[in-house]
Amino acid sequence: MSRSWWLAGTLLLANVTYFVWTQGGLAVFGAVPAAFSEHEPQRLAQQIRPGLLQIRKGTPAAAAQAPAVPVEPPVPAEVTPDPESR
Repeated sequence: MSRSWWLAGTLLLANVTYFVWTQGGLAVFGAVPAAFSEHEPQRLAQQIRPGLLQIRKGTPAAAAQAPAVPVEPPVPAEVTPDPESR
């Protein structure tokens, strides 16, 4: 096989292995990602008065007001030929 086939096969094998590892498929071998082994329960214990947290609906933003004076489009500048460019 050519070198590109070996490279493609190696990358495919690495991707499949990574996917299986992230899904916890390699846990029987002791290879467990951090998300499966550490759920950080200590953070729940460190919360300070979590019952005081309230989610409220915000007030709607005020509609943008139209400008008081209508804006006129800019007047195009007159183009004068450059005498040196001839």
